[in-house]
Amino acid sequence: MLNRRYLRTKVMQALYAFFQSNDDRVDIAEKNLMKSIDNLYELYIYQLSILVELGDFAKLRIEENKFKHIPSAEDLNPNYRFVENRFIKQLQENKSFLLLTEKYKINWSQEQDLLRHFYQKIKDSKTFNDYMNAEESSYAIDKKIIINILRKFLIADDGLQNYFEDKNIYWADDYLTVAMMVLKTIEGFNENDNEITALPELYKNEDRSNTDDDKNFVIDLFRKTIVNSDKYEKLIAEKTTNWEVDRIAVVDNILIKMALAELLEFPSIPVKVTLNEYIEISKGYSSEKSKVFINGVLDKLIDDLKASKSIKKIGRGLIENN
Repeated sequence: MLNRRYLRTKVMQALYAFFQSNDDRVDIAEKNLMKSIDNLYELYIYQLSILVELGDFAKLRIEENKFKHIPSAEDLNPNYRFVENRFIKQLQENKSFLLLTEKYKINWSQEQDLLRHFYQKIKDSKTFNDYMNAEESSYAIDKKIIINILRKFLIADDGLQNYFEDKNIYWADDYLTVAMMVLKTIEGFNENDNEITALPELYKNEDRSNTDDDKNFVIDLFRKTIVNSDKYEKLIAEKTTNWEVDRIAVVDNILIKMALAELLEFPSIPVKVTLNEYIEISKGYSSEKSKVFINGVLDKLIDDLKASKSIKKIGRGLIENN
């Protein structure tokens, strides 16, 4: 589910924290890195679960309205369309989802004010009213309204984002990333999926016996960047003679070291992929000048490492295309 660029970014953040601290306990830093990634899955299930909770909240309101002192015609003959939304029912019955909500002890019973806030906003919207009053009814239409609710009301809501950040400090920077994962999951469901359809795993390729497994990739990239840090520092210094190494931005230095680790220690990752990935990551975490600097240093390093045959890639097409 998580792509490698995101995983590289998490490693970069963990390395930044490690190199900036006075603690040399790599094992603790690695544990914190893996915890920060693993916690994303709990946030993912939490964000999915609010959809089920909104359906339950709507059903509760309908039942309560029937017992008003003077109920309206609408109260006595309610529109059950949202309550019976096919996708929500599909999620409610999904065994994988149910097991994970139990595992993480997800419970919204103390958050009725928050649910009421969202339900009222959704209920008052034109999008929702068009859905409730449309003549046509289908699974595709039911799924579409859920996607619209997520995009228009939940993802962009500061209150919900603050709620999750208060629950877990590891979620502070990952709310939107996980929301995109939730959207992708919903878009991937179809009408024929049943209760045993598995939710996607956190790591795309989770096979610990495979060195290309994404979880192995995270651990190895983190460890090898630290272990070879001094060696990579010297390589960087050779290509930045007009710069004092301690004047290079910490993030830029870390990104170049990570790229060197991939170039030299990960034989199945093409050189072009490594170069492109770290240039892209630098756009979000460094200045425009830093991006140009990183690109220039890596270009020089790659030329030298190829000339000395230090880069050894395996796999069909990797060497020729590097």
